Amino acid sequence: MKKNRAFLKWAGGKYSLIEPISARLPQGKKLIEPFVGAGSVFLNTDYDSYLLNDINQDLITLYQFVKRRPKTFIQDARKLFVDRNNQPDAYYALRAEFNASSDPYYRSLLFLYMNRHGYNGLCRYNSKGIFNVPFGDYRKPYFPEKELEHFAEKARKAKFICRPFEQVFRRARQGDVIYCDPPYAPLVQASNFTSYATGGFGLTDQHELARRAAQVAKKRDIPVLISNHDTELTRALYKQADISSLSVSRSISQKGDGRKPVTELLALYNTDSPASNVVSINKKLKKVGT
Repeated sequence: MKKNRAFLKWAGGKYSLIEPISARLPQGKKLIEPFVGAGSVFLNTDYDSYLLNDINQDLITLYQFVKRRPKTFIQDARKLFVDRNNQPDAYYALRAEFNASSDPYYRSLLFLYMNRHGYNGLCRYNSKGIFNVPFGDYRKPYFPEKELEHFAEKARKAKFICRPFEQVFRRARQGDVIYCDPPYAPLVQASNFTSYATGGFGLTDQHELARRAAQVAKKRDIPVLISNHDTELTRALYKQADISSLSVSRSISQKGDGRKPVTELLALYNTDSPASNVVSINKKLKKVGT
């Protein structure tokens, strides 16, 4: 089957891991993704319907516009992909317009523009909610027209929402399948990793996600598949889930001689997974933090 790329560049995107993820996803009528990101799993699976969530309101609003009015959106977005906008001064001026705008449609157009013109396709906001990714300085940023068209076509089967992941779990029903690609746990435990957080998703959230996955599989007969780094911490969180490990091509070091393959895991919770599988790590945290 032909693989379909997302129209957004996305850190941690799952395009390269579609095959192992698809192989582990159970069959069902609806796929629910509490952390949809760029949507590679959505774009490369074939469920009857999809419930796609992300905590980033700009991302979800963009998807809603692409679904509702794809031709108009593509026509308007293409106007931003011109040579004069591929300059630092133009980029920073448009980024400032994005941060000052309260118009959802204009912000969606600029979100796509910044995704393709900003550094490394990053999506980053400061503590005040200001988008602050610097200019990427690419020779000719790609306008993803075909990818947008395919996304819009596939989105006919999808509903896009912006909620905390806990609320998304509550919407699941028997016959659904849940796939979670949360902000990953740290590869290396800091001396006091209780303060760890990426995009506001800290250790407490990691633990709560594992707890809910075990609970929904055991008590409600809804399978859950989770992606994460393969570490001692995640192995403890997902203990007694059906875990498979895989190596990915991205590197954890910027230095050429220090690059190592990163190992990730897929943790599958089925109905036979014990609801009490999540190991309490509070005591361990206190010991590490002292």
